[in-house]
Amino acid sequence: MTLTPLLLPAAPAVFSADRAPARRTLLDIFAETVARHPDAPALDDGVEVYDYRRLAAEVEAVHERLAAVGIGAGDRVGIRISSGTAELYVAILGVLASGAAYVPVDADDPDERAELVFGEAGVSAVLRDGGAIGIRAAGTEPRPDGDAWIIFTSGSTGRPKGVAVSHASAAAFVDAEAGLFLRSAPIGPGDRVLAGLSVAFDASCEEMWLAWRHGACLVPAARSTVRGGADLGPWLAERGITVVSTVPTLAALWPAEALDGVRLLIFGGEACPPELAERLAVPGREVWNTYGPTEATVVACAARLTGEGPVRIGLPLAGWRLAVVDGAGEPVGMGDTGELVIGGVGLARYLDGARDAERFAPLPSLGWDRAYRSGDLVRAEPEGLVFVGRDDEQVKLGGRRIELGEVDAALQALPGVAGAAAAVRRTKAGNQVLVGYVTVLPGETFDADAAAARLREQLPAALVPLLAAVDALPARTSGKVDRAALPWPLPTAGGPAPAMSPTQRWLADGWAEILGVRVTEPGADFFRNGGSSLGAAQLVAWIRRRHPQVSVGDLYQNPRLRDLAAMLDGLGASATTRREVAPTPRRAGAVQSLLMAPLLTIVGLRWLTVLAALAKLLGTAWAPSVSWWWVALGWFVLFSPVGRIAISAGGARLLLSGVRPGSYPAAAASTCGCGPPSGSPTSAAPTAWPARRG
Repeated sequence: MTLTPLLLPAAPAVFSADRAPARRTLLDIFAETVARHPDAPALDDGVEVYDYRRLAAEVEAVHERLAAVGIGAGDRVGIRISSGTAELYVAILGVLASGAAYVPVDADDPDERAELVFGEAGVSAVLRDGGAIGIRAAGTEPRPDGDAWIIFTSGSTGRPKGVAVSHASAAAFVDAEAGLFLRSAPIGPGDRVLAGLSVAFDASCEEMWLAWRHGACLVPAARSTVRGGADLGPWLAERGITVVSTVPTLAALWPAEALDGVRLLIFGGEACPPELAERLAVPGREVWNTYGPTEATVVACAARLTGEGPVRIGLPLAGWRLAVVDGAGEPVGMGDTGELVIGGVGLARYLDGARDAERFAPLPSLGWDRAYRSGDLVRAEPEGLVFVGRDDEQVKLGGRRIELGEVDAALQALPGVAGAAAAVRRTKAGNQVLVGYVTVLPGETFDADAAAARLREQLPAALVPLLAAVDALPARTSGKVDRAALPWPLPTAGGPAPAMSPTQRWLADGWAEILGVRVTEPGADFFRNGGSSLGAAQLVAWIRRRHPQVSVGDLYQNPRLRDLAAMLDGLGASATTRREVAPTPRRAGAVQSLLMAPLLTIVGLRWLTVLAALAKLLGTAWAPSVSWWWVALGWFVLFSPVGRIAISAGGARLLLSGVRPGSYPAAAASTCGCGPPSGSPTSAAPTAWPARRG
């Protein structure tokens, strides 16, 4: 499949791709993969590895358990199972096998949120860690027009909105991506795909089916690993991950070498910085930038990133259609900017019929019976679309699309609050921070800690804002709150409090850079001041400049400024000592070069022995004749265990001649790249060498 724009004569800013993939279900895709690769690893949670045959058997067991309580086609089943477990993904497939749609809620979300989502979706059962509940009449096998999943996104009315995706749309998405990525060396058995996103986030569907469409292995990461940020990078290398779909902010925390084994890297959920694309788009790896709202089945368009030129969101997937329109719904000219409207096989639907009719209305100018108004502004270019921004109050935060209205509603329901508005602000470190501004009723006091605790009971963690009490909310002439005029950076009472220790003041600087807020109290809590899991990962990366042994877990265990500072003080200065390693002296370098001669001579003699043996066997006229005795002697000295041990032992004795017992700096090892890096806790430690002479 190719991504090539089809430009209609009367509508230059209309894009279409090749014809849509065949109409089928996700279960059809899974069954086909099981038949092709029954013995290939399908799921590896770090505890057990399931091949496709065993995974299919486990899925069927869940299917039978659901059927026993009457769950079948047309039903909806809630899923709230711990992240990073095989049980979570077996449950998802089991619900699909029953013909029902799965409705995921993150296990870490508040109970109130889970009950709201399950109630809005009308689920017949909920699968938790270990069981299912609910009884209804059983149905039949899933159909292409039946729902595969229902995912809830943030709602402008203060209530999340359910988006239902059919099997036909889901399967079309999976098949379209299969024809897009790694076309010269497709994903297959042997590839390992990271599953690091919450299943309540629609991009998790991409992770799962990148593996299960191709016979690759899905490798779930626990939430604690993912929120480690920088620590997830080494985990990828340790687990042999070759395919990653993630948000750019998270990937920016990983060292480049952590991605050495990754041959497909997919970005989505937020804008990708050009410098990140340039750094990670290296030979041997495909890097893609994708775009798509939940309402259009995960991804609607994509662009391959090469590190050159602008970062685009690209051209449509096979079966999707894109149009850039003006305020009247007419397509704009190529090179102009307008709202992105999406049509084609990937369209989902809202559970709320009135909302669905409004946002998925026909597009008369192009004759589309159904089209989704994205609210995103893009610039139409023949090479692909360029994202410009939003035309409403919906924003992207941490890869999630959220409605500020939902946060506003929660803020306005807080005790003692007269008015409230949420806004996204950017810190000095480039992080986005969700800030909740409130005005307080006359005579009332505002307890920020109690308010934050109440919000955490009602909202997902990603929607709990940093709270700021202000005297008034600026308004536009229309009477609406002018979010752009809300104060930032937030006003403080001045610099760090005099009572703060040097380490506390140093940490306060880091918090200010990452959170955009300067704390002045030693008892300040990182997470109650706007800290998120991503912010925690960034703060730890900042702290590691002085204390490389600190982990994200240390911050979660010590979220208060004074506690974290005390922990760092307890590490001692020795952990941060850096030593400059002297370069190898010229004389030593010359000796090392001379010692290469005998090594190369031994290698050459091995090749000559092999060639001599071949010449004797083949009877070649052009090669000089060598006695078999010489060939045998060469084999004995250069290839046999006895000869190789003799050469190694003799070389070692020669190199160690003159070495006396004692302690020697380990810096010599570091100069050759085989010792600990300079500045690590062990790099300055002495090394005891053998107390033996030749």
